[in-house]
Order: sequence, then structure tokens, then C-alpha cells
Amino acid sequence: MPNYRYEIRQPNGQVTTGVMAAENNSAAILSLRSQGAYILALSEAVKEKGKGLQGLLALNIQTGPSAKDVLNFTRQLAVMIKAGISIRAALEGISEQIDNPKFRTIVNQIKRDVEAGKPFSESLVKYPKIFSPLYVNMVRASELSGAFGTMLERIAEYQGQQIETRAQVRGAMIYPIIIGVMAISTTVFLLTFVLPKFVVIFQGKEAALPAPTKVILFLSATMRSYWYLFIGGAVALVWSFFWFIHTTLGRTWWDRTKLTLPIFKKLCRCLYISRSMHTMGELVNAGVPMLDTISITANISGNVLFKRMWHQVFVSVKQGKKISAPLQKCPLLPKGVVQMIGSGEESGKLADVLCDISEFYQKELKNVIRAVTAMIEPLMIVLMGVIVGFIAMSIILPIFKLSSLVR
Repeated sequence: MPNYRYEIRQPNGQVTTGVMAAENNSAAILSLRSQGAYILALSEAVKEKGKGLQGLLALNIQTGPSAKDVLNFTRQLAVMIKAGISIRAALEGISEQIDNPKFRTIVNQIKRDVEAGKPFSESLVKYPKIFSPLYVNMVRASELSGAFGTMLERIAEYQGQQIETRAQVRGAMIYPIIIGVMAISTTVFLLTFVLPKFVVIFQGKEAALPAPTKVILFLSATMRSYWYLFIGGAVALVWSFFWFIHTTLGRTWWDRTKLTLPIFKKLCRCLYISRSMHTMGELVNAGVPMLDTISITANISGNVLFKRMWHQVFVSVKQGKKISAPLQKCPLLPKGVVQMIGSGEESGKLADVLCDISEFYQKELKNVIRAVTAMIEPLMIVLMGVIVGFIAMSIILPIFKLSSLVR
């Protein structure tokens, strides 16, 4: 039977902590409530780790909440608030249903902050890795306007769309990676396992072999003799690439490359424009101040070049200029988008215009993903065919040549 560590407030107001045994989390809650106590925190007690292999197997690494965990939390909270349940009771009810121990602890801490009189948005600020600035600012704006439940629904809708978009883009990227890995694996298999069986045939006849066969034989012999160098080189190359793109110079180069690659540039451009417009539209609709809106949009754009563009807009707006003024000189946004933003500013319907642009590019992104996926498939198949065909012809051609010499 597992042990649960609890923190409760007695009817007399005294706060106590301890450990109790219970069949599950629900049983522990019922037991504590039957004593008339108010539960402040409850989590399964971590057992002491033994020594040796048994102790290593007992390690329990708690991971933070995923984007879907935060989305489910927001949706449940929105439903409860709109049903008239107080935020304290809603947070308590939600925390009892959270499976992630770390996230459950965070929600319980937020509940305690709310009970202490802190605004909900102020409690969220302490967890920037879980609740983004967009999330916090939209909640803060709803607290001032009184539309808390409705705003939570909009936040959940925004989160759901962003998760769906990331999944679509990730799915489009996974397919060529899988095909590429298969191509490399097939090439390595042919060079290290298949080709060596033909070496005996070619021994003593190296002078009569064509150049492609000599190159393939040399590469095969090198890979079999110095395989550890190839593996170490591949690992070092991958590590160096990821290290480089995490530097300032490397990140700028990589973000610029993504916007210039022949196949992926349209996909990336649609993604960044859709994300920026959607974020900005939601913040403007929520009543967040324009400078804060632009700053959050810059940080959430996901591309260094777009981030610089929005920082330029921030400086321009701070000087009293319109949003569309600096965007007219920027090549990252199409002129039609800039004109629509300027029209929205003039008519006072900027939020609606931004949402319309976001919706258009969201649909365009889906079309581009389908087109890119359909285009990559034949390209990767042709690439695999060329590689395998080149190796096969390098083996077959000298056999034909040697047989003709024998005749």
C-alpha cells in the first residue's frame, strides 16, 4: 500500500503535515476529509532509494507537464468557472484529477496563492515555463474585464490550435527523416555486408575495374576497417550542428535558412505568419496593451528574423507610429498582409483583421503541408533509387566487362 505525504489545515486553523498509508489518492483524500481537515497538498511519498541495481530501478524522475496537460487544465477550469464554481474549489477539484505529480504540486501551490488573496494571473507568473506570457496577460486582462470563463475558453482554443499546428508541421518533417534514415541504412548495408561478397571476384583484376567500382570498393573497405571513425564522425557532426544552432550566430543562420530552402520556405513562412497574427489578434481582442502585445508576439514568433521585425515594430509604436509603418519596409510579410493591417488600424477593427489573416494562413499552411509531403515522397524515392542503382551498377558493370575479356 503506497504512502501519501499530506499538508492539511485543521478545523482550529492549525496547519499540520504527515505521511499516511492509503490504497490510492482518492482513498487518502476521503480519509483526510472524514477528519474534518482541509487538504492543502497531497502527493505520493517518494520511497528511499536502495543501493545497487534495485535502487537504480526505483528511481522516479518527475517530468513537467506537457502542452496537452496545460490545455486540459485550462479547459476544465473554463468549464468550472462558467458553471459558477469558485476558482479555489475549481483548482482543488482539478488538482485531484491530475496524474502528473509535478503539475499537481504546482496547481496546489497556485490554489494556496489564490486563497492567500493573490490574483490568479499573479500566481501563474511564477511558472513561466508552463504558463506563457500570452497566457498570463490574457488571464490578467480577463480579471479586469470580468470575462474570466470566456477568456479561458479562448486561451484553450488558442492552445489547441497551436498544438495541432505543431503536430502537422512535425508530421511533415518526420516523413523525409524516416526516408532519409532508410536510405542511409540501405547504403551502409550494401557497402558493408553485400559488396564484400563480390571482392573475391575482383581480386587481381583491379586494373580492369571501372572508376565507380574502385570508388565503391575503397569506400566499403574503409567503412569496414574504420567503422568507429564513421560512427564517431556522424555523432560529432550531429552534436556540432545542434550546438551551432543554439548559438546566436547559428540560430540566425538556421532561421534564415528555413526561410530560403526551396521546398520548406513557404511552409515556414506560413507557420510564422499564422502564429504571429493569431497571437497578436488574441491579445488585442483580450484588451492587452499594444506594446505588451507586440512584445509577446515577438517572443512567441519562433524565428529570430520575425522576432527582430516585431522588435522594430515595438520601437516604432513606442514612438507614436502605426504598426504598419515599419512593416512596409520588411520583406518577411507580404504586402497584402501589411495593407490589411494598416486597413485594420484605420477602421478600428485590427483584432478582426489579424484573426482573418491568421485563419487564412492557417488554411494555407495545411495546403502547403500536403503539397510538401506529396512532393518529398517521390523525391526521396528517386534519391534512394539513384543510390542503390549506382551501387548495383558498380557491381554489375565490372562483371560484364570481365566476362567480355574472358571471351
